[in-house]
Amino acid sequence: MNASHRYNRQIILPEIGENGQEKLAKAKVLVIGAGGLGAAVLPYLAAAGVGEIGIVDDDVVEISNLQRQVIYKSSSVGKYKAEEAKTMLSELNPLIKVNAIAEWLSGENAIQLFEKYDIVVDATDNLSIKYLINDACLIANKPMVYGSIFRFEGQVSVFNYQNGPTYRCLFPNENNRSLNCEDAGVIGISVGIIGMFQANEVIKMILEIGEVLNGKLLVYNILNNEQQKYDFEKNSDFKLDKIAFEEKYKTVENQVEEIDAEVALSKMDLEEILFLDVRNEDELPKINLKNSIQIPLIQLENEIENLDKNKTIYVFCQSGIRSKIAVELFQRKKFKNVKSIAGGALAMRQLLKEKV
Repeated sequence: MNASHRYNRQIILPEIGENGQEKLAKAKVLVIGAGGLGAAVLPYLAAAGVGEIGIVDDDVVEISNLQRQVIYKSSSVGKYKAEEAKTMLSELNPLIKVNAIAEWLSGENAIQLFEKYDIVVDATDNLSIKYLINDACLIANKPMVYGSIFRFEGQVSVFNYQNGPTYRCLFPNENNRSLNCEDAGVIGISVGIIGMFQANEVIKMILEIGEVLNGKLLVYNILNNEQQKYDFEKNSDFKLDKIAFEEKYKTVENQVEEIDAEVALSKMDLEEILFLDVRNEDELPKINLKNSIQIPLIQLENEIENLDKNKTIYVFCQSGIRSKIAVELFQRKKFKNVKSIAGGALAMRQLLKEKV
């Protein structure tokens, strides 16, 4: 397959040329989130010939996603987004390498992942994850391409580019709470436009052309087609090193007791066992057990005192990472008999299928 023919329309641009295409081929970009923003970012990076693309997302495709996450088909429902996105990108451009990473991003894996790539794209709608991405980018010294949507308005910026301002310089208050797409609503066009703005920033950085949104916040409103750019300064008071990062984010694995999914399910009929699902309500697969309740992780701290400290609690999430965070919270609240189910709902689903 002739690569120069595939990329001919952009190679003839004098700002790109053969040298620029070579830069794209050597570039490695990690996209966090394969939802609405990611569905716009990913195909344009792949089509342009970015040599290696990583996709981090532990979620599965829901029917409600298809209204805006346009790289998926109806037949994708119930399948991993990262794997489905990889299939789509590989079919779009077989000349590139695509890595599907069906994991929840955490303090455990962020820095190690980021160090393998040149640029990190924040395509999430989770506020706490945005701070994690920012902080891991600081430690790994990688630029972060930020995108965010609220109803009909979107924001784009680039943080930590050439020692420039970070996400915390623009949004220093980590305790703010904003609505995500599920709560606030979103139209697919919004995430499409903002996602392509993000892809544009990635391409400009790789090619070293144009003006990167470094120290600038672009705000775009799709209802009136107005856009503004706001300047913001670097806050030199904020310092972060690897030790501080690990203290803030990393769980100490030997403090969190795990239980094998098969062992946990063997006790599912015992009244003294409570199975706690800390996933969001729309996450699949559904795990329906007699002694199970669901409290999303983001709500757990507010509701934890309503739980019986005398119960043995088995906590599960999608794959076994968020459940460890939940167990740490239980430990801080002096609960004694709490364990994380290894492999989470995905391991449990397989075992329950085998029992049928």
